[in-house]
Amino acid sequence: MSKPRSVIRRVLLASLATALAATAGYSALNLSSEADAAATLPPTHAKFDYQIGGAYTPPAGVQVVTRDWTASPAAGLYNICYINAFQAQPGDEGSWSSDLLLRDASGKIVYDADWGEALLDLRTADKRSRIAAKVNGWTNTCASKGYKAIEPDNYDSYTRSKNLLTASQAKSYLTLLATYAHSKNLAIGQKNTVELASSRTSIGLDFAVAEECGQYDECGDYVQYFGNNVIVIEYTNSGRTKACSAYGSTLSIVQRDVDVSTPGSSGYVRKTC
Repeated sequence: MSKPRSVIRRVLLASLATALAATAGYSALNLSSEADAAATLPPTHAKFDYQIGGAYTPPAGVQVVTRDWTASPAAGLYNICYINAFQAQPGDEGSWSSDLLLRDASGKIVYDADWGEALLDLRTADKRSRIAAKVNGWTNTCASKGYKAIEPDNYDSYTRSKNLLTASQAKSYLTLLATYAHSKNLAIGQKNTVELASSRTSIGLDFAVAEECGQYDECGDYVQYFGNNVIVIEYTNSGRTKACSAYGSTLSIVQRDVDVSTPGSSGYVRKTC
């Protein structure tokens, strides 16, 4: 049975986008309509800098940068837009509807103890939809500023939720974010949570951002599901050494300080393979 002409045109457009993206050194994603431009993945094995603690002039040779959604992208580079999508920023609980903050049986807000961030309540489809609507507004900002991808953080919040949230709820919510990102021609990365990497295709995730996979011998698990579309961030010399030894010729790897500080700060660290 022959394909309708509209389908053939979409296939041709997708092929053209793929060829153009390949010329630029990127991998193209499928087109959602004839009017859409293809989203592109970060170039693999590229020099990378993680700037979520504050934007600054990227070091020489850097091709890919991640910055917070409130910052402007770095000119001429592939920019990834960081979004705290599963938790409220410290002290920012008031910007969320009260019922969208996860609460325990006594009504107390559940926090990520390490970072002092309130977890968002993903337990119902209605709440997931409402939370996604707010977060997708930040995605709109990323797109309008010229970012090429988003990095929604704290996918693993369910593991810190006092067993109130489930992996299934986290995946359902992230699917909403992925679908919307693609509608804006943005790629979307899986941040950590290697135990859910096998669900990348069903959710619609395009690449991975893995913190300390060298330190904890997890880089290979990400590669199993994402190929070389993995960005590695280490926070120790030993982690960087291990990641570089095994994957320095195939993955994007950088070591930063835990506070992801800016140059000139006393704790600033940035090392590569």
